[in-house]
Amino acid sequence: MDTNDLIAEAKAKFSHNSTKAYLRDKYNSKLIIAEQGGLWKITPEFISFLASVYIPNDVVIMDLYESPVKVDRTKFLNKAVNTYTSVMNEYHKEWEKLKKNR
Repeated sequence: MDTNDLIAEAKAKFSHNSTKAYLRDKYNSKLIIAEQGGLWKITPEFISFLASVYIPNDVVIMDLYESPVKVDRTKFLNKAVNTYTSVMNEYHKEWEKLKKNR
């Protein structure tokens, strides 16, 4: 391998890693939603918490700004699951394209 090949390989790896970081940031930002008077980051743990609370409707939880917000648990859980699923499906499609371009 000569120097030009090594430089090209290093640039390709850097570009790939930069694109991975860009995708991660892009889709992490899409998981932050404003809902029912609060700002929330939708994560699998947050969805699990909402699903495991045994209170039928209204529950008070802390948002990203650590403000207590009363939310309708059932509606919020549905919104969180739908948001997480759609964002992760988009992320997966772009990830597969990135893997092919590698």
